[in-house]
Amino acid sequence: METAVMSSSQVWIIIGAITIVILFLSGIRIIRPTHRGLIERMGKYARFAQPGFHWVIPVIEQLYQVNVTEQMVNAEPQEIITFDNLNARVDAQVYFKIRSDEDSVKKSQYNVNNFYVQIVNLARTTLRNIIGTMTLKSANSERNRINTDLLSILSKETSSWGLDVVRTELKEIDPPKDVQETMNKVVKAENEKVAAVDFATATETVADGQKRAEIKKAEGIRQGKILQAEGEAQAIQLVNEAANKYFVGNAQILRRLQAVETSLKDNAKIVVPTNSELVNVIGELAGVIPLKKDARV
Repeated sequence: METAVMSSSQVWIIIGAITIVILFLSGIRIIRPTHRGLIERMGKYARFAQPGFHWVIPVIEQLYQVNVTEQMVNAEPQEIITFDNLNARVDAQVYFKIRSDEDSVKKSQYNVNNFYVQIVNLARTTLRNIIGTMTLKSANSERNRINTDLLSILSKETSSWGLDVVRTELKEIDPPKDVQETMNKVVKAENEKVAAVDFATATETVADGQKRAEIKKAEGIRQGKILQAEGEAQAIQLVNEAANKYFVGNAQILRRLQAVETSLKDNAKIVVPTNSELVNVIGELAGVIPLKKDARV
């Protein structure tokens, strides 16, 4: 009987040991570097858990892990009426991350109920407020402004949630199909207008170049004629200077020479004294030196 009792005690010891091992193993928790943990005991916050090994009391304590890496939520497409009463299909994405310190992690769990849903709803509402004050054209051309305003408002509204809104991205602003077709036609017309203006400018530039070339050519011809006229004037001036130099005081002789030239041209016979100065002039012009009169004759 004693042996049976001893065997029963050993069984209970073994059962107790197994139970302790199971309880120990069931309380082991491993937290990755990308997460932080909040340990609650009987529904009340107990302690903060950093990455690594942790043990919680089974049933009594509960560990909640929180992702502290950058995350993205889609604001989901929605129809927004712009300031010019056009419907635009708008979609955006919000990137955020929970700060890794204890206080911020606690805020993300205790200050807001399901921050994923809250961020989506807040982003959708903010987009309606921003784009509702803009025309469709300005909304398409000012995407950076929309992203900046959305980021600023979300950062302010979520400051008590223990997270940081990293950036916002406006994915699309799609107008109705008929409006899009009209906008495409307007853009095409504007592009054709710009191309026509560029072509006209290029043509005008070529014409200006040809005009300047013709002006330079005419200027060259004019300058050549001026130089030619100046040369002729200089030649005439030289002739006048020579006449003044060699015939000054001999006007009577020059007049006789002109009369002789006229007479010879008409084959007239004129008798002139051999000892006259006119004969000497004619001889000099002809290259003949007149004979000197012998004093003895």
